[in-house]
Amino acid sequence: MTDDLPDREPDLPSAFIDIPGVRNFRDAGSVGSLRRGVLFRSGSFHTLAPEGAQRLKALGLRTVIDLRSPFELDVWPDLRHGLDHETLSLPTLPANREDTDRPWPEGQAELYPFMAATAGPSLVAAIRRLGTPGTLAAVVHCAVGKDRTGLTIAVVQELLGASEAEILADFLRSNTGLGLLDGPTPYIDETGTERISRPISEELLTSSFDWIRAHHGSVTAYLHAHGATDEDLDALRANLSE
Repeated sequence: MTDDLPDREPDLPSAFIDIPGVRNFRDAGSVGSLRRGVLFRSGSFHTLAPEGAQRLKALGLRTVIDLRSPFELDVWPDLRHGLDHETLSLPTLPANREDTDRPWPEGQAELYPFMAATAGPSLVAAIRRLGTPGTLAAVVHCAVGKDRTGLTIAVVQELLGASEAEILADFLRSNTGLGLLDGPTPYIDETGTERISRPISEELLTSSFDWIRAHHGSVTAYLHAHGATDEDLDALRANLSE
């Protein structure tokens, strides 16, 4: 970390870093055996400022895992400002409603079990990439780094031995990063429509993990069902651990 980057808050398992033009950017490490400075989480880079790009370069950014839909990528492509990292597109949700036989979620309460039911391939691909030597430092992001990113990072943190309390504390920190501590706020989505961004809660993430365990018994078994091997999970731990 260079001197011109803001210090992390020492009392938090992961803390915000000021990256101009990127919302909700923070280190996902210092929980379980996941070390700091190798895995970050955030909103998208579609408004990344040149100064923000320089700070990402100082962090040693080499890989971006983008969880957004193809339509979002077309409307709001990430900016680079000369950065030479590799970007991997791994949509968490089906690209179209027709791509799944499950009812499309109407709100947050339905979204989290739906993500658990449909995100297996994306999660396994992300784990394989993060377990590959030479990929770090990496950033996982979606639109604002709250829901899709929240589930993906939570699964990685669990695999690295983080406690439920640590995982939930990091997950809920997005309410601070997105100005949602006082309740919902309006935003403009990728279609130009005004929508409402709602705070996240412990119950939401818990509902994803409850779905995973109800259908597969454990996170590890869930990932195995979607093609992950023990070697994939061991490689992830070796690459991200202290």
